[in-house]
Amino acid sequence: MSEALKVSVAGIEMRNPLMLASGVMGSSSASLNRLSEHAGAVVTKSVGLEPVEGYRNPAVINYSHGLINAVGLASPGAKAFAEELKDYAFYSPLIVSLFAPTPEEFAELVSYFKFADGFELNLSCPHAKNVGLAVGSDPELVREIVREVKRATRKPVFAKLSPNVSDIVEIGKAAEEGGADGVVAINTLKGMKIDIFAKRPILSNVSGGVSGEGIKPVAVKCVWDLYEELSIPIIGSGGVTSWKDVIEFMLAGARAVQIGSALFYSNRIFYSLKESLIAYTRMTRERLEDIVGAAHRA
Repeated sequence: MSEALKVSVAGIEMRNPLMLASGVMGSSSASLNRLSEHAGAVVTKSVGLEPVEGYRNPAVINYSHGLINAVGLASPGAKAFAEELKDYAFYSPLIVSLFAPTPEEFAELVSYFKFADGFELNLSCPHAKNVGLAVGSDPELVREIVREVKRATRKPVFAKLSPNVSDIVEIGKAAEEGGADGVVAINTLKGMKIDIFAKRPILSNVSGGVSGEGIKPVAVKCVWDLYEELSIPIIGSGGVTSWKDVIEFMLAGARAVQIGSALFYSNRIFYSLKESLIAYTRMTRERLEDIVGAAHRA
């Protein structure tokens, strides 16, 4: 373990800044255990109170610069998911992602996962009805959701923000005012793809969320803007495929970085990034925590 890679995010101690993003291989203890061997922390797939079916196929498109997905917030429900997570080995901190339509339901969800190291609030899924972006685009509602969840737990609470709003900083400030311990930026952008021969949208839901390397510049700018205005930690997310992407996000102000779509192309991405970051810190003789936000001071 390299001491130079260690970071602390809202009191959660991580052996490296690499986190599994919600929605990717986060539905079972088996996959979470496997990924947590090299990840600094893992985030589960988002869960709601009651079981929810996802959208029918085709639900994921691999395009030239990433993925477009409309899987939907498929969930077995809080009770069943809590039972599944009992087999998590806690090689790395476990963050449970939650979705709900009201502040009260968000707070109720917390009671099922008292074993978690923290919670991520899905306020940003662009292709779900009545949840995700539907509640995360209203600053007042975001403030109240975070406030209610913070009343229900002493664990760190992170608000995952959407770029599909008029001002992501306004939403970030609302989360901070509600008591959020940090924010995650960003979730996917709205997008779609049309089959030019069938002359119709490819995704069964018509549109979905764009992720992968194509959205990285947008994500980095969002992290930069949030770092300028917020005093709470920022976790960067969106388009990380190389160690250089991790460093770029941290220079912009992220204390940790989530990886999701890159797993579509390599199931060894966490190991590869970790080893590259070790080489980087040996070359620069810097701790990763010391470079957070450094581009703002240049």
